[in-house]
Amino acid sequence: MARNVANNFGKEGANQYRRVVGNYSPSLWGDLFLKYTPDEQLMKEYSKEIEVSKGKVRSMLTTPTSYNDIVKTMDLIDTIERLCLSYHFEDEIKDKLEKFFDLDVDYKNESYDLHTIALHFRLFRAQGYHMSSDVFNKFKDSEGNFQESLKSDARGLLSLYEAAHLRIHGEDILDEALIFATSNLKSIKQTLDSPLKEEVEHALVQPLHMSFPRVEAPKFISIYEKRKQNYNFLIRFAKLDYNLLQELHKKELYEISRWWKELDVPSTLPYARDRVVECYVWAIGTYHEPQYSHCRILLTKIIATISLLDDTYDSYGTTEELNVITEAIQRWDINQIDHVPDYFKSFYKALLELYEQFEEELEESGQSYAVCYAKETLKELARGYNVEAKLFDEECLPPFDRYLSNAIVTSTYYCLSIATLLGTPFATKEHYEWLMTKPKVLVASCIVCRIVDDAATYEVEKEIRGHKATGIGCYVEEKGVSVKEAIDKFYEMDEDAWKDMNEEVLKQSRQSREVLTRILNLARVIEVVYKGTQDGYTLPERVLASHIKSMLVDPIKI
Repeated sequence: MARNVANNFGKEGANQYRRVVGNYSPSLWGDLFLKYTPDEQLMKEYSKEIEVSKGKVRSMLTTPTSYNDIVKTMDLIDTIERLCLSYHFEDEIKDKLEKFFDLDVDYKNESYDLHTIALHFRLFRAQGYHMSSDVFNKFKDSEGNFQESLKSDARGLLSLYEAAHLRIHGEDILDEALIFATSNLKSIKQTLDSPLKEEVEHALVQPLHMSFPRVEAPKFISIYEKRKQNYNFLIRFAKLDYNLLQELHKKELYEISRWWKELDVPSTLPYARDRVVECYVWAIGTYHEPQYSHCRILLTKIIATISLLDDTYDSYGTTEELNVITEAIQRWDINQIDHVPDYFKSFYKALLELYEQFEEELEESGQSYAVCYAKETLKELARGYNVEAKLFDEECLPPFDRYLSNAIVTSTYYCLSIATLLGTPFATKEHYEWLMTKPKVLVASCIVCRIVDDAATYEVEKEIRGHKATGIGCYVEEKGVSVKEAIDKFYEMDEDAWKDMNEEVLKQSRQSREVLTRILNLARVIEVVYKGTQDGYTLPERVLASHIKSMLVDPIKI
């Protein structure tokens, strides 16, 4: 985010700038999550019934499958994943997909229609299996265009649309497929019956590959319930499981909210956004499964403190103050508290204590060393914020490339990629070291974050903060294009970055899949929070409020 270039304070010199308080709206949630009280009896009842349903599904997945049953089983796997139940059956799903992929199915056979092939393509690619996009050539006519008859195949077009989002560089057929599927789905959506119409309308706004399970599950449960053909017991299973997991998430937010209340942000840092609940969305989007409960708490606290740091650099601290703050963070020493501005003292102390607490918590699992990496990336982020502040204090807008090289750092995703691994059972020192090299997949995730953020927050930056030197502003100035043309170009860059990530996932070994998934999930959260031209974080009522109510406030009616 950009820092305001404002008027001087006169006597204080050219390097001192007027403070610009964002005048942000207060938290939408108040003390809601501090009032949480668990219903232990209901949770026990849910858990007991869920175990029975898990047994049924596990039996369905482990029963030997004949060649002719592949389509039915793949449909079941897709349903389980979209109902947000797949975390119960990771091993079973992995085994099935591996066996099916090794069968080398003849998709040229007429029995495999567009929906089936596209669904299989998406499921395999999503699990890291490099299924060739050549399977879609059978749907081309003699002139190289997609067959005319496909334009009325809504289910097939929808599956093709979803599959095309897993494309990589050089797959022209999938670039064409996405355009073809999108345009024809838009043309026929009003003629469709429910629930397919609802499914199409939602997909055109939020593709599956660019979203995350806890956002998608309630919508799909509703859609699946309306289908004529379904596994009825899965509907109740999904509702019970969703509500039970929601209880755990509420419990986590209770703990996080207590910590946040002690910080007393509205009083100590009145210029900052009070968005700790919104920060939790990144955590639940990165990993929603029960075993990552502690990880979600750690990650949310890191994101929340980064948000406060961002607002300090972005719109409040003077140039001199920010230099001092940056130096204090580099030294990471409580004795530096005497040098930082008075308004920053309590936060600086809390920041150091927080990471000390992380070390103590991770000591038991032998992972306290990981906090060192978290500190180093936070220090880099502070340096990036300070560079950004100085760039935006210059008389001229910086060249776009110069802006972007630093803005990728201030996207926060280098820092957060490390933070997502804290406390996870799969993370090793080698994983942290690999991330510190800034591999291509991580750079792509950072680009997605920066580009989508910049495109979505352009108007907010101008209206609320008075910023001119934004990513869009720099691009417009340098290229001599309109704001609309710049935003269009940013979304092209977003698409290219997703191709990079998709490509890297297919290249990486299976052993690093857990780490790769966190990187992709961070990018997915951005695509949800900053949907279209909406800054869903600063103005949560526009986007995030409805998601938070669904994920964290209102249980699904059973």
